[in-house]
Amino acid sequence: MTPSTDRHAARYAGPALPEPRGELSARAIDVLRGLGTPLPGARDTGRADPYGEDLQLTLYVLYELHYRGFAGVGGHHEWDPELLRLRGAAEERFLTALRADAPSTGGVDEALAALLVEPVGDDGNSVSHYLRREGELRHLREYAALRSLYHLKEADPHAWVIPRLRGRAKAAMVAIEYDEFGAGRAEDVHAQLFADLMADLGLGTAYGRYLDTGPAEALATVNLMSLLGLHRSLRGALVGHFAAVEVTSSPGSRRLAEAMRRTDAGPAAERFYDEHVEADAVHEQVVRRDVIGGLLDDEPELAPDVVFGIRATELLEDRLGRHVLSAWRDGRTALRAPLDAPARPVP
Repeated sequence: MTPSTDRHAARYAGPALPEPRGELSARAIDVLRGLGTPLPGARDTGRADPYGEDLQLTLYVLYELHYRGFAGVGGHHEWDPELLRLRGAAEERFLTALRADAPSTGGVDEALAALLVEPVGDDGNSVSHYLRREGELRHLREYAALRSLYHLKEADPHAWVIPRLRGRAKAAMVAIEYDEFGAGRAEDVHAQLFADLMADLGLGTAYGRYLDTGPAEALATVNLMSLLGLHRSLRGALVGHFAAVEVTSSPGSRRLAEAMRRTDAGPAAERFYDEHVEADAVHEQVVRRDVIGGLLDDEPELAPDVVFGIRATELLEDRLGRHVLSAWRDGRTALRAPLDAPARPVP
């Protein structure tokens, strides 16, 4: 390997492997480190808390092999049969819990209509209401660190559904993803806009920088996207998840943009959410009319899966909101460890 190739590899290396959070994640991470550790069996996975730190970190780490991977971890691990076996068992544990706690009852129109009911400011788990009304810069920094686990790979999990759609649904999905990926401009890719927001808040912008600080509730929201995206049989649920994100994004982003302005977080911090207020208001209509409408015209039997995707998204976002606000109202950090002070003064 030449020096220039060495520099290239270092430049594009993934994040460091995280610290384990239990037996499942410890064994999986040991294997990725090249240690001869036997992986846990189905019985061990079946006993794990489906929403707990250990299982959610295990899933996150194994899913990350399909994104950018980890520094020092060979690409061959992506399709290692034993790791895939462990991932399958962990997915089954997670998916079974989601199906029990977020049943796909009711129709698609009913599920979408529920998303349009705006939560009141004191409903107990509306983080955007809290941040708009009384959030401080320290809260905004924690929120950005939590959401970076998704936003620095924004649109990537949803892209997996594109080859699984056809006709009107595919065309509409690609049009929305084109916007998410900056409409051909690298500086406008939404993941880059979020990195710029993080810089305004004095946070590190490296991909995966805050994985060790993210609690299970945050990991689960990202794992849901990866789970649905990686399985063709769950394409309807991924479309439902995508609809839930787009329908709720515009009003939530408006509140977050107001929070950024109220705290003088910085122009890039404001821009990220301002962009989503306008863009996602348009995307919502396209998703409802063309992505969902096109999918169900082709495959009407997937309607319960669409509902499940919506319900599961609501469930996990509510869990995360309760976790975050409970911590903040008690004067605690919502992260697993406090953030470092900004490297430079935040505006």
